[in-house]
Amino acid sequence: MIEINYKKSDFTKEQFNEIRKGLDAKLDVSFYAKPEFNTDQMFQIRLGLKDNLDVSFYAKPEFDLFQMEQIRFGLKNHLDVSKYANPKFTSEQMEQIKFGLKNHLDVSIYTKPEFTWQQMKQIGKGLENNIDVSKYANPKFTWKQMEQIRLGLKDNIDVNIYAKPEFDEKQMRQIRLELKPLKTNKDILDKIKFWMKLNFG
Repeated sequence: MIEINYKKSDFTKEQFNEIRKGLDAKLDVSFYAKPEFNTDQMFQIRLGLKDNLDVSFYAKPEFDLFQMEQIRFGLKNHLDVSKYANPKFTSEQMEQIKFGLKNHLDVSIYTKPEFTWQQMKQIGKGLENNIDVSKYANPKFTWKQMEQIRLGLKDNIDVNIYAKPEFDEKQMRQIRLELKPLKTNKDILDKIKFWMKLNFG
């Protein structure tokens, strides 16, 4: 057990309080008793130690509070956090990868820093529905374009017609609705209303 006098060290009073809480709980505070960790980071590491988690995955100054939290949540849920314990991923991206792991999805398709978290979400939704996400798992598509392609695939539409970066999401939506099979009278009526609004305001 270590004793630290914050008045004579590089620790602030707040940092020392976190260290003291760990010592009182008989935790191995050597993981976070370092001046380079701010109080919030120390807190996340202390919580992990308290739950007997392998905090070595995230006890690193390059992870911010929110990234540490996502890794800690993953460890708590027995997920393979090595898939996203990378400071190149934002906490929002980490959350999407964590969601995929939790739902047994093939996250390797979108565990790439070049995808925004919104794009990751659209790919994850496609995987959940057994959709061929290779049609839109491309960072050249915005997440809104991805959504239109995903919805088209969900309706068994030949998305090759509009799955092109040069079409914006509004154009994609217009084409998708034009190609969508008309199954009921309501579908026909809705389509007439759509075109009336589109052409006559």
